[in-house]
Amino acid sequence: MLRWLWLSALVVALDQATKWWAQANLLPHVPRPLLPHLDLTLMFNRGAAFSFLSDQSGWQRGFFTGLAVVSVVVLTIWLARLPRHDHWTAAGIALIIGGAIGNAIDRVRLGHVVDFIDFWVGDWHWPAFNIADSAITVGALLLVLLAFRGETKAKGKKRR
Repeated sequence: MLRWLWLSALVVALDQATKWWAQANLLPHVPRPLLPHLDLTLMFNRGAAFSFLSDQSGWQRGFFTGLAVVSVVVLTIWLARLPRHDHWTAAGIALIIGGAIGNAIDRVRLGHVVDFIDFWVGDWHWPAFNIADSAITVGALLLVLLAFRGETKAKGKKRR
């Protein structure tokens, strides 16, 4: 199922292209309205999701880069061992791999992750994110949904 790595490569390409665009066209922390409740706002995140550990001294750069590398290796092995018919699981894994690589490139190259998608309602703002974050989230949600569906199928078979 390694043929699904095209999806990972697409995520990395889109992620890096949009981050390049954001850095070339946006000013840090200056919102550019796109749609109601959606701005493009350039931000730099030295931590993880929701800026977790972003206020630390810098050790987190190596930690999160290493975590991404280990995750990509483990997920690629899982992807390689999937049955050929398990397309949805392969898609979820490939999305996560692409997102992890996209953010790891930022950490290695820049020392931080470039975020620029800013969703808000009133005074409440969802933490800024990027294409890589979106791919990781969609991939993880897909895997969780598939896991629940698998449990439901297994329970249904036991009842018969």
